[in-house]
Amino acid sequence: MTTLVYNIPVFGWALREAVCGPAATKLLFIVNLLACWLLAILAFGYPAIIIPALTAVPAMFVALILITWDR
Repeated sequence: MTTLVYNIPVFGWALREAVCGPAATKLLFIVNLLACWLLAILAFGYPAIIIPALTAVPAMFVALILITWDR
């Protein structure tokens, strides 16, 4: 699965460097993601703020279920 993700033309090599590279590369990857998000907000406005929040809701819901699951 990781090789499939790493073979994406632009995003794959940056992700591979962020995972396997030094700490500075990880920090710069996060800064680049935030910069891309800010540019999307400038270009598209309010939907660029709301859509990531709406996609995070199911992930947080699953995380809360897994945390509180009585095994």
